[in-house]
Amino acid sequence: MKIGLTAFVTDYTIDIVSLARQAERLGFESVWLPEHPAIPVIMKTPWPGNEAGVLPDFYKHMIDPFVGLAAAAAVTSKIRLGTAICLVPERNALHTAKEVATLDQVSGGRFEFGIGAGWLHEESDLFQVDFPRRWTQTRDHIEAMKVCWSQDESEYHGKYADFPLLWSHPKPLQKPHPPILIAGELEKAAHRVADYADGWLPRGRAIDPAGVDAGRKRIAELYRENGRDPGTITISVFGGNPDKEHNRRFADAGTDRMIHLLPCEGPEESVRRMEKWAADLL
Repeated sequence: MKIGLTAFVTDYTIDIVSLARQAERLGFESVWLPEHPAIPVIMKTPWPGNEAGVLPDFYKHMIDPFVGLAAAAAVTSKIRLGTAICLVPERNALHTAKEVATLDQVSGGRFEFGIGAGWLHEESDLFQVDFPRRWTQTRDHIEAMKVCWSQDESEYHGKYADFPLLWSHPKPLQKPHPPILIAGELEKAAHRVADYADGWLPRGRAIDPAGVDAGRKRIAELYRENGRDPGTITISVFGGNPDKEHNRRFADAGTDRMIHLLPCEGPEESVRRMEKWAADLL
């Protein structure tokens, strides 16, 4: 099983260039960055990460994932680089299509497009997201991006993304596009993966190995119904416990990749932790 790292990189943690260099040196398979472009000071939506619902401070300080991953691409040559996750409905589809394609180009075809629709209502409102239908909006944006990535002259007319014939370049190196990984753990996530994505990206704190096994079987069933090859499904679990036995149980359940979350620490502490995880897990 592949082992990757994700982190909330801020102005007081290890920087993304050092993180990427160390991850590649130590033999980790991938580095992933999350996204929250703007956090409202006044918010009523509870954070789903714990019972208290209080948003951790590092959410307010994280770097932009595409700029960060481009910097990581410039100082590495092997590791995969991914978003976990990109908040698609909070973005303009045309801008994002170009950013994805450009990042895939500058990384030599190493980008993984982990996507979600967002949970923070007040943040979504800043970007005029149709919050009750944010996954419908997400799909519309992804379908528009696929047109941009695959056609020399691109045109798309959807409810949330709508543009006339235009040129959108460069095209991604990976064909037909970088892998699209859908976040979420509910039944709808399986349908989304089978309908318009390439893999599943559930959270480690929200799913166990039995859930992964059931999810893989359900996605495979839906793939067959859609005329797709279930052998191409990938499952990447992010945020799981960095423990060898824990990883083994997920691997036995059909997980292809575990993505472990680094705590928000300074450079020296982060490197020591990465070295320990590499010794324990790789």
